[in-house]
Amino acid sequence: MKLRPWKIEDAENLANYANNPKVAQCLTNAFPHPYTIENAKSFIEMVSNQNPTAIFAIDIDDEALGSIGLHAQTDIMCKNMELGYFLGEPFWGKGITTEAVKQMVEYGFENFDVTRIYARPYGNNLASQKVLEKAGFTLEARIEKNIYKNGEFLDELIYAVRKKIN
Repeated sequence: MKLRPWKIEDAENLANYANNPKVAQCLTNAFPHPYTIENAKSFIEMVSNQNPTAIFAIDIDDEALGSIGLHAQTDIMCKNMELGYFLGEPFWGKGITTEAVKQMVEYGFENFDVTRIYARPYGNNLASQKVLEKAGFTLEARIEKNIYKNGEFLDELIYAVRKKIN
């Protein structure tokens, strides 16, 4: 497994793996569902202009299986980045996402002026919680019934990892 920049040739795979209600239910409403080839092409064009790159394809054998990225924060949160990711359902439960998160955290601390990387999985997303814990994240907060997704209120969890400063 490696992280690499997105290529326009990945659009079909991206649309295929992202167009899944089980994926969409764990992401914000900004993530389109259904997820079309046009959505995939627009996304790849957008992230291709980043410098430095902050959103990567999760790749195995030159096939994009999902996406992982860091999102810069502003104002008083400027030393933080939010981590977001998804992996195509056929590849769940194989340790791929945990490895991708570890690589992304290392990349983030090496390439951005931040001291904290955080993620906000939903309270019902046990798999993502386990991924973050295995990757060294600590649960910092649980905000009850803070998220409204698909007609129900869900807990918001805040996991974070901090840069080791000597």
